[in-house]
Amino acid sequence: MGELEGKTALIFGVANHNSIAWAIAQKLAAQGARLAFTYQERMEQNVRKLTANMEGALVIPCDVQRDEDLDATFEQVGKEFGGLDILIHSVAYAPTDDLRGRVSHVSRAGFLTAVDVSAYSLLAMAKRAEPLMQARGGGSIVAMTYLGSERVVPGYNLMGIAKAALEASIRYLAWDLGSANIRVNGISAGPLRTLSARGVGNINDMFTLIDQVAPLHRNIEQGDVGDLATLLCLPVTSNLTGNILYLDSGFHLMGLGTM
Repeated sequence: MGELEGKTALIFGVANHNSIAWAIAQKLAAQGARLAFTYQERMEQNVRKLTANMEGALVIPCDVQRDEDLDATFEQVGKEFGGLDILIHSVAYAPTDDLRGRVSHVSRAGFLTAVDVSAYSLLAMAKRAEPLMQARGGGSIVAMTYLGSERVVPGYNLMGIAKAALEASIRYLAWDLGSANIRVNGISAGPLRTLSARGVGNINDMFTLIDQVAPLHRNIEQGDVGDLATLLCLPVTSNLTGNILYLDSGFHLMGLGTM
């Protein structure tokens, strides 16, 4: 019996076996949670293959930029699960040209898309999750962010701006939903080799720098994020909300970029 036996979780952001969201899903399942997954159309085959042997899993199409898709997703989860205990937000996107170009040259459309997908989607999900979590006596929302939200990370560019909006959303949602016993936290993970990371310039240099500079002199793995996200959903963290927890071997502490 795991500590999440009888609990339900909805996970946004699984693309393939390297996804942070998939690592979180595996850890939640190991603790007994029943899971629902969303997918983008082009990722459907990957998500269905990954979840094929996961008993009781729901797999639902959802474009987070479409309110009707979000409505349908949460409605289906409510009907199938009778409520919701955990929401995992691991969704981010910026158009490649706007991500790799100079920040001062970002297009209006690219900016709006990045903030819509990466930050507004959390607000939209939380709105729909609230009544489902209230039906279960409360819940936990966990979102993924990165240090580029508050420090300049060359190559992260527009995504850093979008993640800053996401982190502000986490704090305001923690206040907004606290009276419903819903906790909202973020994990600021170090760089990982994921599909989305391929679009970030200098990603390989980031891994090398953390090995050299971080207090623990090592990079993290997807499973580390899964462990922390799961912890944030357990009763032991029931009074923890509105936080951004750094999971980067201590790299965020450092004032120097080289040794």
